[in-house]
Amino acid sequence: MSCILNAIVFQPAAHIVISLQHEQLLPCYQLDNHSQILSPYTRVGRFTFPYKGTEMIIGDGFQMLAQTGGTIDQPVAIGRCPDNNSEYRIYPQDAPNRYYNYLVIEQNKTFTLFGFTSCRRFAGYFEIHDQAIHAFIDGESCQCQVDEPDLLTLENIITIVSTSLDEVYQLFAQVINVNHPKRNQQLASPIGWCSWYAYYAGVSAQDIDLNVSRMDGDNSAIEWVLLDDGYQAYMGDWLTPSDRFTNGIKTVIANIKQQGKKPGIWLAPFIAEPSSTIFKQHPEWFVRHHNGELLKAETVTYGGWRCTPWYILDTSHPQVQAHLTHVVKTMREEWGVELFKLDANYWGTLKGQRYQRDCTGVTAYRLGMEAIAKGAGTAWLLGCNAPMWPSLGLVDAMRVSDDVERNDHRFSQIAQETFYRSWQHLSLWHIDPDCATLVDLVNQKTDHQSYLFHRDALLAAGGLLLSGDPLAQWNSFAQQSFLRLVHRQQLTQHAAVFKDLRLTTAELALPLTDGSVQQLYFAFNYIDDAEQEILLEAEYATDWFDFWSGACVAKNTSTYTIAMGSGLESHVFYTVKA
Repeated sequence: MSCILNAIVFQPAAHIVISLQHEQLLPCYQLDNHSQILSPYTRVGRFTFPYKGTEMIIGDGFQMLAQTGGTIDQPVAIGRCPDNNSEYRIYPQDAPNRYYNYLVIEQNKTFTLFGFTSCRRFAGYFEIHDQAIHAFIDGESCQCQVDEPDLLTLENIITIVSTSLDEVYQLFAQVINVNHPKRNQQLASPIGWCSWYAYYAGVSAQDIDLNVSRMDGDNSAIEWVLLDDGYQAYMGDWLTPSDRFTNGIKTVIANIKQQGKKPGIWLAPFIAEPSSTIFKQHPEWFVRHHNGELLKAETVTYGGWRCTPWYILDTSHPQVQAHLTHVVKTMREEWGVELFKLDANYWGTLKGQRYQRDCTGVTAYRLGMEAIAKGAGTAWLLGCNAPMWPSLGLVDAMRVSDDVERNDHRFSQIAQETFYRSWQHLSLWHIDPDCATLVDLVNQKTDHQSYLFHRDALLAAGGLLLSGDPLAQWNSFAQQSFLRLVHRQQLTQHAAVFKDLRLTTAELALPLTDGSVQQLYFAFNYIDDAEQEILLEAEYATDWFDFWSGACVAKNTSTYTIAMGSGLESHVFYTVKA
C-alpha cells in the first residue's frame, strides 16, 4: 500500500491544496510564510504526525558528509561531519536537528517519506517536534518582490507512505527526475584506479605510469585512470602542473590513452588558495562578506583540508562562469580528459555577497556547475564533498560517503553512509562508494576481517568501482577480490536492496549467462553492534552457498540463520534459481 501527496510549488501566502492518488493519510496545510523577506527559517509546511519517539529514522544532510539516523528522540550522526558541528556550522548546534532534502520514518512496518523534490534556488529541510513534521526552506534572507513572480517560487515537496522502503524511494526518485532530469544517462559505472589513496597529494607522473603498466593481463578490466589531487601547482590553478609533473599533465594523459585507458582528473573548481595566480589576478571574482571583505571559508565553515585558507569563486559572475568553462573545455578537448572528479563542491554554496543580487548559494552553485558542464560536453562529471540536492541533474555520479581509510571504524562508517543512499544509484546518478582499499600502507593498516567487511560492502553497493591501492603492492587477496567485484559489475549495475533502516540484511539478483539467477543475501554487523542472529529468507526451499568460497552452508531450506559476533562482521550467501 502506498500513498503520494503530489508535488507542490509553494508560493507565499498561498493555500496549498493536496490531491491524493489514494486515500488521504496526511492533512492539508498552509504555507506559513507571509513575508517578502525569506529568512533561513522560512516554514513552508506542517504535517501532523503522531509519534512515540522510538521510531527509526534516516534524514539526509545538506552536504555529503552529513546524514542522521537513530530514532526520533535519539538522533545519531552517521558520519563524522554533521551539518551543525563545530566545523561545518551550516546551522547552530543548539537549534533543532535538521533533516535536509528528505526524512524517512519507520513506524509499525510502514515507511513515511517527507521530501523536497526540487532544489533550484533554496535548500529545504525538516524538523521533528510537537507531534508534527515541519518543513522549511533556507531563504538566505532573499527579498522577494511582488513584481518578480519567478522569485516567489520556492521548491517542490512530496510525502510518500508505503509498507515497502524500496517502493518509497522509487516513487520519490521518479518525481525528482521530473524536476531534475538525470544528466547524460550514462549506462555503466566506471571501473578503474584512483591515485589518492595510494599516494595522496604526493602523486607524481612516475606513480601514474607505474600503475598504468599494471593494468594489463588479468587486470585489463581496469579501464579508467583517475589522477587525483596533487598534480596542480596551486589550488585554483588547474592548468598549471606541480614540479612532480615536469612534462605537463597533457603528456601523462596521452600516455594513459596510449595504453588504451580512459583518463580522469580531479579538481576543486570553486576554491582557490592565496598563492594561486587566479586569486592574485582576479580578486573581484571571489565571494565577499557583506562588509566587503573577501570571504575565507574558515570564517563561516570548515576551512578545508590543505592549502588553506580557501577563497570562494563567485559563480554568479559571468567572467567566472566563462573561466570555469574554459578550464574544463581545455582539459576535455586539448588534454583528452573523459571524467572530472569535482571536489569541495559544497564550498560553492557558501553564503555571502555575490555579483548577482539576491543570488542564493544554491543558485550560484548551480550556475557554476552548468558552466562546467558546458565545457565538459559528454565527459563524466563526478561530484564529491558536494551539496547533495543542489547537485540534482548536474552530475553523472555522486560520492555518497566519507573518504575511505584502512581501519575498521571508517569501513563501518562509509558502509552505512553508502547503504543509506544506495537507493539513489541509477535513479538520480551513479553512486560512488569510494575506493576499494584492500592492502596495507606503511602508515595505514588494519586487520583482515576489516578488509573482508569492506569487500562485502562494495559488493552490495555497486556504483563506481575504483581501486585505491598501489597496484604493484596488490597481494592475491586484493587482486582476486577486486576482479570478483568487477565481475559483479558486469553482471548487474544495480545496488543491493535493504528492506528496512537497520541495514542488517540486503538482497541482490545476479543474472548469469546460462539464464539462471544467482540471488545474493547480505548480512552486516557494524562496529558498535552487539552479538545478534540474522535470519535470511528465500522465496523457496533451496541450497545455500557462501559467495566467496562457493561452499554449501545449508541444503533444501528457505531460511538460513547466521550468528554474528559483536563488532564489524559481514557475510554473503547465494542461492541459484533456474
